[in-house]
Amino acid sequence: MANYNKVMLMGNLTRDPQLSYTPNQTAVVDFGLATNRRWTGQDGSQREETCFVDCSAFGRQAENINKYLSKGRPVFIEGRLKFDSWTAQDGTKRSRLRVTVENFQFLPGGAGGADRPGQGAGSQEAQAPQQPGEDDIPF
Repeated sequence: MANYNKVMLMGNLTRDPQLSYTPNQTAVVDFGLATNRRWTGQDGSQREETCFVDCSAFGRQAENINKYLSKGRPVFIEGRLKFDSWTAQDGTKRSRLRVTVENFQFLPGGAGGADRPGQGAGSQEAQAPQQPGEDDIPF
C-alpha cells in the first residue's frame, strides 16, 4: 500500500521563530502557525475557528525563516506531519503532531514585521524590486 504525508498551510506566525542548532551545527527553527476557518452556521451566524500548529524547519530554510519572519507575519508552508511522544517529568505520557517544513513562501502583509530590524514596510530586504510593467499583468 502506498503512503502519502503532505501538509499545506497558510496562516500567521503566533510567536517569533526560535532558532537553535543541533550538535552537528544544523540550524533548526521552531515556530507556531495559526490558520483560521470562517463559515456561516445553520442559524445564519458567522463563525470562526482557529487551528494552532507547531512547525519546525531545518538548514538554510530555518535560517531564512528566523531572519525574515516574526510574530503576525503570514506564510505558506508545505511539509509533512511528524508524531512526537515523550514521558513528562511527572510520569505522564505526552504526544503532539508537528509539521516538518519542506518548503515555504513568504506572503505579503502581516502586522509583525515592523518591529524587527530590516522588516519595515519600506525595507529593501523585505521587498523584491518591482519590474517595469509588472502591474499590467492581469493575473
